[in-house]
Amino acid sequence: HVQLVESGGGLVQAGGSLRLSCAASGRTFRIYVMGWFRRAPGKEREFIAAVSKNGGSTVYADSVKGRFTISRDNAKNTVYLQMNSLKPEDTAVYYCAADLTFTLRLVPDEYDYWGQGTQVTVSS
Repeated sequence: HVQLVESGGGLVQAGGSLRLSCAASGRTFRIYVMGWFRRAPGKEREFIAAVSKNGGSTVYADSVKGRFTISRDNAKNTVYLQMNSLKPEDTAVYYCAADLTFTLRLVPDEYDYWGQGTQVTVSS
């Protein structure tokens, strides 16, 4: 099994920045793709970004492209989400996810492991 623990959420003003971290433990050698998703109140879980095992390939949702950056440090078994120019509509619970396959996936159901989530609140 794989365990994922997110951290770094909090309250920030619009235009500010936050960096989320997700530490993986357990059978981490099985992980290929890491992704970030979010769920705002009353909405479905939304894909944000994903990164390949070596960090060479990334994909982003249009809503965050140019503002958010996903990266990973395999030596630390950690994936990051740098969030800049935050907007009130970015307010949500943010989840990291691990996929045991090679493909950069955008659909939540296709990921194998999930963290517990971390709250991000952006005030206007």
